[in-house]
Amino acid sequence: MVICGDDGLAHRLAVELDAVCGETVTVVLPSRRDEHGAEIAALHRDPHSPIELLVSAHPDEPTLLAAGVDRAAALALTYGDDQTNMTAALLARGLNPSIRLVIRMFNRDRGRHLELLLDRAATVGAVQEDGDDPMLDMSTTVLSDADTAVPELVAAAAVGHGHTVQVDGKVFRGVVRPAGTPPQPTDLATLAVLSGAHENDPAGQDSPETLGEDGTQLLPDTRTAYHRQFTHGRLMLEEVTHHHTPAPAGRRRSRARGWLRARPAHLPWKVFLSREVLAVFGALAAIVVALSAATTLFADEHPWWKNIYLPLLDIFTMGDPATDESPARRVLQLIAGFVGLAVLPLVVAATMNATDAFRAASQSHPPHDGLNGHIVLVGLGKIGTRVLAQLRTTDHKAVVIERNPQARGVALARELSVPLLLEDAAAPGVLDRARIQHSGSLLVLTRDDGENLDIVMAAREANPGVRVVMRLYDDDFAATVQRTLRASYPDALTRSRSVSALAAPSFAAAMMGRHVLGVMPVERGSLLFTVVDVAGHPELEGRSVHEAFRKNQWQVLAVGVAVGPLSEHSSTDTLAGLGRDAGLRRDAGLDWRPPRGRILRAGDRVVLATTRRGLDVLMTGVQPHPGRRRGEGTGR
Repeated sequence: MVICGDDGLAHRLAVELDAVCGETVTVVLPSRRDEHGAEIAALHRDPHSPIELLVSAHPDEPTLLAAGVDRAAALALTYGDDQTNMTAALLARGLNPSIRLVIRMFNRDRGRHLELLLDRAATVGAVQEDGDDPMLDMSTTVLSDADTAVPELVAAAAVGHGHTVQVDGKVFRGVVRPAGTPPQPTDLATLAVLSGAHENDPAGQDSPETLGEDGTQLLPDTRTAYHRQFTHGRLMLEEVTHHHTPAPAGRRRSRARGWLRARPAHLPWKVFLSREVLAVFGALAAIVVALSAATTLFADEHPWWKNIYLPLLDIFTMGDPATDESPARRVLQLIAGFVGLAVLPLVVAATMNATDAFRAASQSHPPHDGLNGHIVLVGLGKIGTRVLAQLRTTDHKAVVIERNPQARGVALARELSVPLLLEDAAAPGVLDRARIQHSGSLLVLTRDDGENLDIVMAAREANPGVRVVMRLYDDDFAATVQRTLRASYPDALTRSRSVSALAAPSFAAAMMGRHVLGVMPVERGSLLFTVVDVAGHPELEGRSVHEAFRKNQWQVLAVGVAVGPLSEHSSTDTLAGLGRDAGLRRDAGLDWRPPRGRILRAGDRVVLATTRRGLDVLMTGVQPHPGRRRGEGTGR
């Protein structure tokens, strides 16, 4: 497999394909000297790693040929520039019509058109060269690292840590149950019996555990899982969130209008009593009193009320020149004019600031006093907006904090009637108004690493037990922050990850083929989640769910009706969170608790958990040789 990129996603993807998926990888980077190039070069120097490194400024045709794209199983293009990725994808499809392409694109519409174009070119090329081979996987997958990171962010905020898989609009995770823990209602299947007595890791460590003397058993049979649950930890598949279909836009708008009508008339008039406003107008009042007193003492030719009225006119330059009045009056008028020049800008500035604060505060919708167990989401940029959109399909309540009233997610928060605070989350009292003391989770997704850390530390002081999920751009900084917060608050869950780290598993799964929905590391091994049509697979067709089970090879997790061929891939399903395959739609009606006696028929489609060897057997019908090198036989 080949990776071409210039940032942290290329490094993370190489690690994922090597350490988790066991693939042989060639990475094309513009330089060895930058941070990510040095990290990949270190992997290349590791004698136990099959990662190869090629340095080239641009992914042109000679570079792609030197990387072996003409004979590779898959190519990932992860450059930060859409044009570079698109050009390299077109070249790669010409060099190898059957290669699987995984392309990072920021422009969704362009990515959708490119995907259709490249898939059509692949189909034509394959028919001309090899004929119509239904087993040939020559897919094109366009992904956004932001979109692929959102499900794991939501899952981590909802229930904690664990590797996630998204299928059929639902999010699942692998959760470790310590030895002796009774089964939970949310458990769907036993994925593995872990080595030795395994305790749950509250810190959310992502690195695999060391193998015990008994080893790890992937996809154990029922007898083994039952007897070892008392002595060994188990990896269970758990549904993270209970999704519901979002309400139509018209219904959401009517609900929002109803909320606006029912909202009490509470306007934040107290912003006009801020310290700055009181100081400016207090100084103005003192000046008026002083000038009025001076007028009374030195130029008292008018009634007492005019001695106040005339200095005000002079300060605001609204009075007539006192040419026919006494010298003292003329001097005082000049003094009042100069004072007005100094004071008026302060008055205008204080008034405008108070007006802006009043406007922002009146647009906020603070949570009610009885809200508990909610998720506090800080930041409504690109990532935050998509996280909020994902949260709206769950039963979790949220409170949003965003300091920019023009942020892209503010309109969505108002449309969904989500409690919204248009303030700086790092400012004193803002987290308290979001009821952080009573919240279950905190999601911090702003663009500033330092600000994110400030917000988390303030939240930890207010609520030491709150579950924290923090987005950080720098991977090393994220690891350091996570270790420090874990040591300072050992009883609380903390996770700090970069978007590249969260997106890498989805890119790796796409590189492994259209049928692979996700990859989950299990100690030193891994499990693959795949979607398969029952028709044409004698190991599945005509057998019950129980009979189709193969110990240590594959297990049926869900059964549904096949809707459309597996080759009809659409990136829009990926972005909407409906699974990476277009055939997995809600109308497929996947049953995640199928009866053991349910007979699998030709019109069914199943979701399987498989080992790498099991996937080879299922797709080829041939048992791999026991001495096969790690990663062989899983490419095409």
